[in-house]
Amino acid sequence: MNNVVEYVENNLLINKDKIAIICEDEKITYQDLAMSSKRVGSFIANNLFNEPVVVFMDKSINALISFLGTIYAGCFYSLINPSLPKVRIQSIKETIKTKLVITDDENYALAKQYFSDATVKNINELKEYPINEEILKNALSKHLSSDPLYINFTSGSTGNPKGVVISHQAVIDFIKEFTELFPFADNDVIANQAPLDFDVSVKDIYTSLKVGGTLLLIPKKYFSAPASLLDYLCEHKVTTLTWAVSALCLITTFHGLDYKVPQTVNKVLFSGEVMPMKHLKIWQEKLPNALFVNLYGPTEITCNCLYHVINKQKDYEKIPLGKPFPNERVFLLDENDLLITEKNKVGEICVSGVAVGLGYYNNKEITTKHFCQNPLNNHYNEIIYKTGDLAYIDAANDFYFMGRKDFQIKFEGHRIELEEIEKAMMDIPEIVRAVVIFKEEKHKIEAFYIGNIKKEDIKENLKQVLPSYMVPAKFMQVSEFPLNKNGKIDRQKLQELDEKKVVEV
Repeated sequence: MNNVVEYVENNLLINKDKIAIICEDEKITYQDLAMSSKRVGSFIANNLFNEPVVVFMDKSINALISFLGTIYAGCFYSLINPSLPKVRIQSIKETIKTKLVITDDENYALAKQYFSDATVKNINELKEYPINEEILKNALSKHLSSDPLYINFTSGSTGNPKGVVISHQAVIDFIKEFTELFPFADNDVIANQAPLDFDVSVKDIYTSLKVGGTLLLIPKKYFSAPASLLDYLCEHKVTTLTWAVSALCLITTFHGLDYKVPQTVNKVLFSGEVMPMKHLKIWQEKLPNALFVNLYGPTEITCNCLYHVINKQKDYEKIPLGKPFPNERVFLLDENDLLITEKNKVGEICVSGVAVGLGYYNNKEITTKHFCQNPLNNHYNEIIYKTGDLAYIDAANDFYFMGRKDFQIKFEGHRIELEEIEKAMMDIPEIVRAVVIFKEEKHKIEAFYIGNIKKEDIKENLKQVLPSYMVPAKFMQVSEFPLNKNGKIDRQKLQELDEKKVVEV
């Protein structure tokens, strides 16, 4: 297998009348999904091969048809959300330099405005284009498994987004292992929380297509209304949640599971941030028979490279990132690029194997910095990805997250991991969630929290468990944390909060 459209072709043989995707009142069968995708692909294949195609629309069935049509044509896709800031869209446009943009009625005028130098086509027009099986077959015959499948843009240290390029073989290899490790089947209803330009959605899309399940797209509006979200999950008898930690915590923070429990859910896989134990325990109590899995991995290495199945009998002090997925090599390097073999010693997580991405699109300098030759191997080319994440390995060979390199600060002569302060705050029973940031220009540590507790009491609690230099100088009580488009806590927005709202203690 060298192209993910083979998932669709396989479902044409065994699941053609089954519902493939649902989005609110819309639904589409595998048969119609394939036909619509082939129509789109026939148009693209007449004009392009192995080129990037921008999909400029919100999460929708039409967006997924655009993805698959692009793949049928032997090209690769990149979704740009029209609601992104203008500056970011312009930056992505300059990086990707696409010749073709697929959009919908709602965003057509805006797409024409942004992409005046490219061909802009309406998806509804392309779905009427005649299928040309010969040209599609020709495109598939020229396609290599190492060719790109998609580009997902992530934030960049320079302020410009970086386009991570992932190949077909990377996704095919990962999805094979992912669906074999965990009990996925054709009766699964996978509830997609992540935006389609975020790599968590890759697991949702291609797991569902591989096993012949049903993909339920959850519009963003539901995540501001927990009761409606739970109604939506229950109505569609969802079996699988592969969600960001913040999305799961949104429900528990507002006591959503006291309102309704999605009893059909049998798998909860979470990633993106450290899962607070008090929130995990609530989910486990409400879904005692479900499988809970902690997943770890940056966009650059195709979804995930480490996993840990939660042991219901264990009282965790800290949830491990776990062990490597099959066919992925994960190891730690120290500051001198030497392999760390000592247990419990902190180093940078590095990854090699098929899952490693092809680099950053049109960005050779940054690619060379992060996708580099394995310093442990002088005998042949072996590209690794340096994640920038810190971890240690315990006696059981489990990896444990120790924060980002850039979350490690030097304060009053001490090296401090901000996550350690967050954990100490989360150990206070009255605190629901906590985030700690470092205001470098003022050289101050500040904390934000959700919970019914006085700031003075937090400070007294922290003094009991942390050195004085690690106790934040300021605390702010908030009703909720701002989230970025990928469902993670937006630390930059916390940095920008009005100083007058912060109470000093």
